[in-house]
Amino acid sequence: MDCIFCKIIAGEIPSKKIYEDDEILAFYDIEPKAPVHFLVIPKAHIPGAAAVTPENSNVIAHIFETIPKLAGKLGIPHFRVVTNNGEDAGQTVHHLHFHVLAGGKLGEMA
Repeated sequence: MDCIFCKIIAGEIPSKKIYEDDEILAFYDIEPKAPVHFLVIPKAHIPGAAAVTPENSNVIAHIFETIPKLAGKLGIPHFRVVTNNGEDAGQTVHHLHFHVLAGGKLGEMA
């Protein structure tokens, strides 16, 4: 598989990790769109939000339980969570990932 996020998970590509456990990985985005911008991804390869199923949805709940904990550790009381599904929506890496943006007043969504 030629997935950049799978390579980051495998340690083949370096990342600035914030958090890691058996199911998920959080790391800073290399092209930040806000003063604080990190990604949270499942370690299992799920191509995008449209590929979430009853069999894999537990990892999504785990991600959303972890994001506020990470924000708290980073001193971020307010944050935005975004995911894109498909190229027309802006998805460039086809491995489900959640952008966490913070660090100031964020602009309009679109």
